[in-house]
Amino acid sequence: MCGRYAASRRPEELAEVFGAERLEPEEVLEPDYNVAPTKEVFAVLDRALRDTDDPRPVRQLRKLKWGLVPSWAKTPEGGARMINARAETVHEKPSFRRAFATRRCVLPADGYYEWVTGTQERDLEVEGKRKRPRKQPYFVTPADGSVFAMAGLYEFWRDRTLPDDHPRAWWATCSVITTEAETTPLGAAPADGPTTLADIHPRMPLMLTPDRWDAWLDPARTDTEELRGLLAPPPPGLMRAFPVSTAVSNVRNNGPDLLKELEAPEESTLF
Repeated sequence: MCGRYAASRRPEELAEVFGAERLEPEEVLEPDYNVAPTKEVFAVLDRALRDTDDPRPVRQLRKLKWGLVPSWAKTPEGGARMINARAETVHEKPSFRRAFATRRCVLPADGYYEWVTGTQERDLEVEGKRKRPRKQPYFVTPADGSVFAMAGLYEFWRDRTLPDDHPRAWWATCSVITTEAETTPLGAAPADGPTTLADIHPRMPLMLTPDRWDAWLDPARTDTEELRGLLAPPPPGLMRAFPVSTAVSNVRNNGPDLLKELEAPEESTLF
């Protein structure tokens, strides 16, 4: 699952990393250290430009709203529930299969947050007893400090209640593709905490290594089986994870302090 992530890279840096040819001034976003569903996020995509007749796909850095709204939806209200698409079924689910065929994107991030329930709380949950609500957040990020490129899908939805020239007539939305979390040791693990990503959560965003970016973004690639091959997990050991402040649990909190690595989890009973 991916329910919250951090994205602090400047658009100019992202354009350089991904080779984007087009960045509109109105597409600029401020660094966000607590990205939550329904927020606007950066996405890298290959698509013909809107203001030319040239059909050639151009790599762009665009703003999309996180929470995919299928083109056939009657209202956009379900978008907040469509923040993730499972890699195992994305090719066949009605909400995602059309976007999977031709509207794929990369969602750049610093990394993502996931919350771990303490060992004693897990035991109580298994026993059917009420557990304490507090959980320890961890931040998962590439061990080498590179951009975390999450596989994503994007879609356009037309609000038929508004005229064509209305700024909200079209919605551009996206979803993060998730896969099973790695069970191999982390590239760098905390001294007191999880040693694998699966220890943190059974799902994780699908990370695309640079050698897959061009194929994933190419809208001319529409063969389902070929595309499913691009959903294979990356080599293990590329990620590290560390505990961060529970302040990130409140979406109103933001800022680089949320990424500060704690020496140990805030609750000593976590592991």
